[in-house]
Amino acid sequence: MWPARQFDPDKSSLESRTLPDLDTSPLQPDKVPDGGLLAWAQVLLTHIVFFNTWGVANGYGIFQQYYTETLGQTESAVSWIGSVQVFLLFVVGVAAGRLTDGGHFRPVFSSGVVLQVLGLFMTSFSKAYWQIFLAQAVCLGIGNGLTFCPALAVLSQYFKKRRAIAVGLAAAGGAVGGFIYPVLIDWLIFKDNYGFVWALRAMGFIMLATYIPCLVWFKPRLPPRRSGPWVDTSAFGELPFIFFSLSMFLHFWGLYFAFFYLGTFARDEIGVTEPIYLLMVLNGVGILGRILPPIIADKWTGSLNILIPLGFLASIVVYCWAAIYTAGGLYVFAVVYGFIAASLQALFPGVATTMTPNPNRTGTRVGMIFGFVSFANLTGPAICGALIRKCGGSYVGAEMFAGSCIFLGAVMALGARLAKTGMALRVKV
Repeated sequence: MWPARQFDPDKSSLESRTLPDLDTSPLQPDKVPDGGLLAWAQVLLTHIVFFNTWGVANGYGIFQQYYTETLGQTESAVSWIGSVQVFLLFVVGVAAGRLTDGGHFRPVFSSGVVLQVLGLFMTSFSKAYWQIFLAQAVCLGIGNGLTFCPALAVLSQYFKKRRAIAVGLAAAGGAVGGFIYPVLIDWLIFKDNYGFVWALRAMGFIMLATYIPCLVWFKPRLPPRRSGPWVDTSAFGELPFIFFSLSMFLHFWGLYFAFFYLGTFARDEIGVTEPIYLLMVLNGVGILGRILPPIIADKWTGSLNILIPLGFLASIVVYCWAAIYTAGGLYVFAVVYGFIAASLQALFPGVATTMTPNPNRTGTRVGMIFGFVSFANLTGPAICGALIRKCGGSYVGAEMFAGSCIFLGAVMALGARLAKTGMALRVKV
């Protein structure tokens, strides 16, 4: 099912080498493996990273529901916990990406794992809003940033032609985590009455156990770039980079509205007694959404080409949310939007890794994009919460805001495509 690979004589024995031999690949940095045991192992390890970073972020809806019921805070105030967590995941990537390019992957990644696990355990001891904010938003968020961006930068070093499918398979971990973690929290808190404390500790133990293989087997392929700026200013003169960064910002400004607020909307507006099932559907279909479009992109269209129509479709679906008044309609929305949003989440990181002519600067460029996009994740959910409060509890204003942001993001993605290839239609990009 995979396209035939073109090997030259120097590459012909690449996949037959042992793992220690593969680790010497920095001597041949231009020869991207695009396969082999070590390369696909990095996909699996990055899948685990997505599971423990984006999986927690995508499943924040269950915390949004629980905190609004128990902390006595507004929906907008509670959403700041999740939005700051995602903000730090992105913005810390600026430093983490550059440190990865500089050869410091292992201490950066290990520090991130420690902070993630520490953040969950400290959240389990928290009782007040400010304590939860510091533990779950700040500590966990910084840990997310120190693990996610370096892992993505390392993965991109192993793939070129198959990068879309590699990143897509890795990104599926975000949907798996977004499915498993909310179910775990709901089960332990609401079903078996173990309580909030042990629900968070269970998350911490799972996270620690799944990260052990990552700590052992992640292996950067390229030699470190010891010198050079932390911000690659040459990127600001490249229109594709600028348009794509704006596209990601606008998309993520509206994309997480449903992930944060679908549960509270179902409870408050529709009267659904157990919104957890909607969150399960929203994240469950995301597993397919993170795998199928990247396969199509890898084999036929290219990631940017398929990302553009998916962005326009996502905006239409969010606009249609305003016309849903039944539980059945809400489940249909969860299926359709969950698939499309997951596809966008999987495609964006892969396209971001292509926004550099030099593989040694991938971590720096990706970190720059993530740092910019972090402000969309910081403000988007809070703006939606403020709009809901301003409209007297109606979600229509927030739905229009989210849909319009995603629509403009798709327009910017189209601009990036035109800046990259011109008016040529049949170009895989």
